Amino acid sequence: MATVKKAIAKNSTSKKAVAKRKHATSSKPNYLTKRILTKAAKNGFASAAIATMEIMGFNVIVHRGWVVKKFADGHIERIKKLQTTNTSTPIALD
Repeated sequence: MATVKKAIAKNSTSKKAVAKRKHATSSKPNYLTKRILTKAAKNGFASAAIATMEIMGFNVIVHRGWVVKKFADGHIERIKKLQTTNTSTPIALD
């Protein structure tokens, strides 16, 4: 029992280099995934919406089945109602 404790103590004080594991997030993949593409598209649209709001003062978006202008102060002006052929499924752009 004493030799086991000595061996453990000797190994714990030795200055061996311990190999560190690389995390999966630290390496950059060489392929395009749906998650990467979705994140890039969302970030691009968000930055474009901010820039458009600063330049023009409004954005044209789809909101609850309507094409609307959304102004910088928050009010919304309806432009046109969208027509759908299938009323049982919601509009993908809402």
